[in-house]
Amino acid sequence: MAEIEVRLPKMGESVTEATITNWLKNIGDKVAIDEPLVEVATDKVDNELPSEASGILSKRFFEKDQVAQVGDVIAILSTDEISTTKEVSPENIESVKEIEVIEEKNSPVLEITSPPTISEMVTINSNSSGKFFSPLVRSISKKENISQTELESIQGSGQDARVTKNDLLSYIANRGTSIISNNTKPTLTSSSNIGGHFLTNIKEPIVLPNPGDELIEMDRMRKMIADHMVMSAHIAPHVTSYVEADMTKIVEWRNKVKKSFMDKEGENITFTPILIEAVVKAIKDFPMVNVSISGTTIIKRKDINIGMATALPSGNLIVPVIKNADRLNLMGLTKAVNELANNARNNKLKPDDTQGGTYTITNVGSFGNVMGTPIINQPQVAILALGAIRKVPAVIETPEGDFIGIRHKMFLSHSYDHRVVDGALGGQFVRRVADYLEAFDGNREV
Repeated sequence: MAEIEVRLPKMGESVTEATITNWLKNIGDKVAIDEPLVEVATDKVDNELPSEASGILSKRFFEKDQVAQVGDVIAILSTDEISTTKEVSPENIESVKEIEVIEEKNSPVLEITSPPTISEMVTINSNSSGKFFSPLVRSISKKENISQTELESIQGSGQDARVTKNDLLSYIANRGTSIISNNTKPTLTSSSNIGGHFLTNIKEPIVLPNPGDELIEMDRMRKMIADHMVMSAHIAPHVTSYVEADMTKIVEWRNKVKKSFMDKEGENITFTPILIEAVVKAIKDFPMVNVSISGTTIIKRKDINIGMATALPSGNLIVPVIKNADRLNLMGLTKAVNELANNARNNKLKPDDTQGGTYTITNVGSFGNVMGTPIINQPQVAILALGAIRKVPAVIETPEGDFIGIRHKMFLSHSYDHRVVDGALGGQFVRRVADYLEAFDGNREV
């Protein structure tokens, strides 16, 4: 019987793993070459992986919500017409390969060096509640001294409410936390760490719903966003500086050129590329906002890669990145912004499109907000929120004297990591961005 290994392919320069989000074929199904076989998620981007060969899907080594490393064998295709089942029979138990599970940072490393015995397989599939628990979940629960009754009480997020690895690790992290009422504050305890004292034993409150409340389970992307935001707020002391920029020249220039630009290029020119251009110029003046921190080491970035936070139709947020933005003129920035924004909204981003950002902007003005206090997109050290452009009365200075006029104004909110960006640097940087915006040439060509 000829067998073909299906491996998780390399999907980007900095992508090393992916989460299996959905199998599009079941055991025993025929698979044609280039036919979608499995859906995977890398960071925040979902992708369909086509089959590189034709055959019958005979084995799957990873199930939904499990994480595979690039190069791992995730499935086996058989080129012979055979009948296969999902159950592991005694004849093929010995062929199960050694599995090494490497948990995420700060999680225990588990090695399953031998396949489960027949009796263990029976125990896994037969319990008082009728729930299925994978060998990995069983192994972790045994290591953590979690009883069968306790394991069955865990609410699973997998298919058919199955308890996944992440469900179990989350339960272990919050194990022993008592249920508290809506009005009770969680207790915070601190422990020391290299480089300072951090709150590392924070326990989330377990809140009981009231009668009539609706329970909505977070989707995968929302969980990832939540984890990322909590991590960033936890490790970086946030400070925010604000300035107001006069956008009148830019508004008038865009109104003048947007129709001809649409006729010539077939797409809109928005304020975003103009704002990115000003940010890039300011980063060149103040390169120490274009850095990252690793322990007590500051990494000064050579490239200027601008992330732009983009709201998705689902309500979630994703940050595609314009690589080497300092090498693009206004036309190039406009093309890059439009392409990434459209791909993000249509779920067509590639894994590399969200990697490698060194500085991020977020447009809170698109929701009618005047200003905001954004959370830093780690491992960066600063982020700029762009407020709504509004017509406001303003004092206009002229050689003949001051007078009140109508101007287009916008607030810029600059949040930065006070471990490495002091108030002087953070404030001067955002002021410089505003200066470049106000000095915009209203007669320039696109």
